[in-house]
Amino acid sequence: MARNQRAMSERLHILVTGASRGIGAAIVGALEDQRVVGHSSKGDGGTIAADLGEPGVAEGLWAEALARLDGRIDVLVNNAGIFEAAPLALDHAEWVAAWERTQRVNLTASAELCRLAVRHFRDRGGGGRIVNVASRAAYRGDSPDHWHYAASKAGMIGMTKSIARAYAGEGIYAFAVCPGFTVTGMVDDYLASRGGVAALGELPLGRPATPVEIAEIVRWLATGAPASATGAIVDANGASYVR
Repeated sequence: MARNQRAMSERLHILVTGASRGIGAAIVGALEDQRVVGHSSKGDGGTIAADLGEPGVAEGLWAEALARLDGRIDVLVNNAGIFEAAPLALDHAEWVAAWERTQRVNLTASAELCRLAVRHFRDRGGGGRIVNVASRAAYRGDSPDHWHYAASKAGMIGMTKSIARAYAGEGIYAFAVCPGFTVTGMVDDYLASRGGVAALGELPLGRPATPVEIAEIVRWLATGAPASATGAIVDANGASYVR
């Protein structure tokens, strides 16, 4: 996996955030042959409970994950995220609060965990991997009610590329996945509020992605993608946005 590659028989130690449902649960399933610790807001199903909307929580999450994984993490998967509307008609303070909450959960907490991961990888030697689950919205934008969501995911892409450029020589690799619409509860709620699948717009593939498809991409980046791919952003949007 890194410059000093571990024996193939040794399982990787992996932290996956937002692991209780949807894409996160599928990622945990795709990595079942590794040693995985998951996170969720409420600690469902044995995951580590941590509300990433609260400042300072990410550090405690990292510490608990390290404890459960015997002091070693090889791969960080930042999947946790929220998609909450912030209409322009909101009271100004409410709009700003919604913006800041989305940045806190989607970007700042991910950045804190990336920082902790890079420091851990450097201290231990041998490198490590970070896989950030971003969004098609990072490149094409999102609805008028979701400026903040698109901005948070664009920030995640910039962060991923910066990490890749800075630490590749130390065997620390960073990747991101940009799903389009994926069949999850979060997307189902969004579509229901807008009249169903027709709200998806043009989908050349003819259907949304499935969590299993996104999870397979994450699995490959976390465990098998070549070092030369560091910094890569993998689109998974059914050709609904081609760049």
